[in-house]
This record gives sequence, structure tokens and C-alpha cells, in this order.
Amino acid sequence: MDRSAGQEAAPVLSARGLSKSYGGNRVVSDLSLDLPPGGMLGLIGPNGAGKTTLFNLLAGAVRPDGGAILLVGRDVTAQPPRARLRAGLGRSFQIARPFARMTVLENVMTAAQAQTGESALAALLRPARVRSEERAHAARAREILDFVSLSQLEGEPASVLSGGQRKLLELARVLMAEPRVILLDEPGAGVNPALLDLIADRIQAINARGVAVLLIEHNMELVARLCPRVIVMAAGRLLAEGPPSEVTARADVIEVYLEGMPA
Repeated sequence: MDRSAGQEAAPVLSARGLSKSYGGNRVVSDLSLDLPPGGMLGLIGPNGAGKTTLFNLLAGAVRPDGGAILLVGRDVTAQPPRARLRAGLGRSFQIARPFARMTVLENVMTAAQAQTGESALAALLRPARVRSEERAHAARAREILDFVSLSQLEGEPASVLSGGQRKLLELARVLMAEPRVILLDEPGAGVNPALLDLIADRIQAINARGVAVLLIEHNMELVARLCPRVIVMAAGRLLAEGPPSEVTARADVIEVYLEGMPA
């Protein structure tokens, strides 16, 4: 689809003055950010900074007390997660929780959008269409599993996967929904070095295809490898923004974040 230069420059995801409180405690305070089409942005900060709450606000799992969220120029502030997923916003979770008894392939297929078979009446009236969609979804899921190097496990129950493999499976499920934006919540947490390299490589490949990525991650080496720009949250507010090397050299960032990290 052709777009004007102005539309190309417009952010694919924007937060405007987002605020959220729990029990009188302001967790996110007047926070704004822009993610450009095809951009890669890291989100860092100490525990309790409000990063996960911000992700939940952006994904629709939590409603903000104030502010607005724009997805591809549309206000989605009041929309639930499923509507945002259909509009092109996918997310992963820090702890991957696949459907343990379903096969790896079936897990990926569940993320396909607009499935006729989801409606009992439609499945009854249009069985040929349902079968055709299922074949197409299976073919697409196999392509994605090959992309994340899980093809050899497609027939195995998800319960047999290691922690790193579950992260790859979750990434595959997000891709099955064909998002324009992906929110990744600590994709490197608890992953061994070999699989971490694979996950990082796949994230870069996804981004190279034009999918914008917003990434929470405590592994600063991984953040620097993936993200040309980062934002730092502290006490629910935006503290700093810029290239990783510049941001992590700031005294205020060192004080609130880096000094508290393990050596």
C-alpha cells in the first residue's frame, strides 16, 4: 500500500500523558512516548519503575486514569487487548505460558486472527471454508516455526519446551497475528546464552521486516545490541531518552538504575 511521506513519518504507536495509580500510589505519571514505523525502542529502569504497568496500559490489559494511546493514528485507549491485537498490536510476557497439552504447532495456530471456526454456527454451515482456513493457518504456522527454529518440535506438546524455547514459541504466536507493533517483555529473562543469541537474531529479523518493537529488558548488553534508542523510567516518569551509550553514561540514570544492578 502506498503512503505519503507524512504518514510514513507518523508514529505507529504513541502514548500521550499516560497516568495510572493504585491505591493512591502513582505508578505511571504523565508519560508520553512515540514509536516510529519499523522502529526499535528499549524501555529500561529499576524494579518498580512502572515499566510493566506501562506495557499493560499500551496493550489494553489496564485502563489509564488519564492520557491517550494511539495505534496507527487511531485512539485505542478504550479498546481491550483483543481489539488492539486485531488492529496490529501484539505482546509477549515475561513468563511465557503456552497451552502445555497442545502441540507446538497448535499453540501457534491459536493466534491466527478472524478464524471462521471460532463460531460454532459458521463452522457448522461452512465446514469446507473452515478446513481450508485451517490448512492455510497450519502452513503459515509452520513457516513461523521454521523462522524461530522450532520446526523439529511442532508435533510435541508445549510442556516439553525449555524456558528459552517457550520464549521462541511465544514470539511465534505473536507473529501469527501479523502485528505491526510488538511489545516484548524481557525476552532474554532466564534464557541460556545460545538461545539468547537466537532470540536476539530473530527479533532483529522481525524488525528488519518493518515490524516496530518496544522492548523491556534488564540485560543491558542485549538492549545495546538491539535498540538504537532507549527510554529510562524511574518512579513512573520518563527520566532519560537517547542512544544506549549516552543514556547509561548519565549520572542520574546511574544513580537510579545501574548502581542497583548485580555485577
